[in-house]
Amino acid sequence: MNTMKMAFALMLAGLLNPVSTPLLAQDLGIIGPSPYEFNTQGWMQPFAEDGFSWGGNSGVYVQSEDRIFFLQRGETELPDPVPDEYSNFAGSLGWNVLRGRGRVWQNCIYVIDSDGNLLEVWDQWDHLFTGTDGPGPHRIRISPYDLEQRVWVIDETGHIIYVFSNDGEQLLMTLGEKNIAGEDKTHYAQPQDVAFLPDGKILVADGLRNTRIVIRDADGSYISEFGESGTAPSQFGSVHSLAMGPDERLYALDRDNLNIKVFQQTEDRNSDSYPRYEYVTTWGDLGMPLDITVSEDSAWVTDLNPPKIVQFNLDGSREYTWNLPVEGPDFWIEMHSLSVDADGNLYGTDNQAGRPQKMVPRSDADPKHIVMRPYVPQ
Repeated sequence: MNTMKMAFALMLAGLLNPVSTPLLAQDLGIIGPSPYEFNTQGWMQPFAEDGFSWGGNSGVYVQSEDRIFFLQRGETELPDPVPDEYSNFAGSLGWNVLRGRGRVWQNCIYVIDSDGNLLEVWDQWDHLFTGTDGPGPHRIRISPYDLEQRVWVIDETGHIIYVFSNDGEQLLMTLGEKNIAGEDKTHYAQPQDVAFLPDGKILVADGLRNTRIVIRDADGSYISEFGESGTAPSQFGSVHSLAMGPDERLYALDRDNLNIKVFQQTEDRNSDSYPRYEYVTTWGDLGMPLDITVSEDSAWVTDLNPPKIVQFNLDGSREYTWNLPVEGPDFWIEMHSLSVDADGNLYGTDNQAGRPQKMVPRSDADPKHIVMRPYVPQ
């Protein structure tokens, strides 16, 4: 289907679907220039051996300016000889590494500092992903409440979640069964993300096939779940990313229904039924949302068609949108994940062009449009 036909089909679907029509009518807010300077060139060079480059960088989490975790879907084997147009990442060759071209399952987890210096490569865990027939690892997270700062890696193709010690020396816990999909209390089907509660409970976005959110205790034991498949405002086409916000609200990004679902926690924390979430509202008019982060008063969403960052106020109104460059040395195909440090530097991963990027706030940027550190419920 060509672009014009696809656009018309999507428009027609919205007109015929009474659920979608109100979302299409929302105010898109201000669209303006990027509040960031792009700092990819000279920031971080690939650390792969000769003949290889980054793969699809799918996840990023800033623990501190001195410790930033990245997740990639293996590395990319380059042609021999390497073409002259190659400039440190496979996307410069016109490749889309999400499709698996040249993929080799090595150096999937690495750690840098904010200056781009390589600190660690966790190649001791590459065997967990070797032989994966599909995209593989999807997100990397750390609970803000965890004094041990354990590292959570969500492997969508393996239907499994790994929990590592912060130094990468130990695999402490697994949730799910490797390469076995299911929809019961102990299995997942393409899980996508996790979020954390102050008492240690875990919310699992499960995800692309099960379209549910699973609530687990700190030891990984099953508590409950919610969510159902469909196109109604409260239903999921997918659960691709999760974020916690003020007033014990949960923000669930629905990549396939092109929106954000907002849920309210309704139970007292001392109640045996805590937590329990009820649907509140849906934020729409997104092209293909991929990740979300929520601060004290705003939410930022990475979106596609075209690649961009959309800022929402927490009442659901659009505050600001800025497009990512699609040409030049700092071009993006998609920003799959984002994370920000204490100085406001924004780190993003391109799952298709195959590289990380760092963005530095412009000196003349409006501060309210700079992505803030995530809200941490107390």
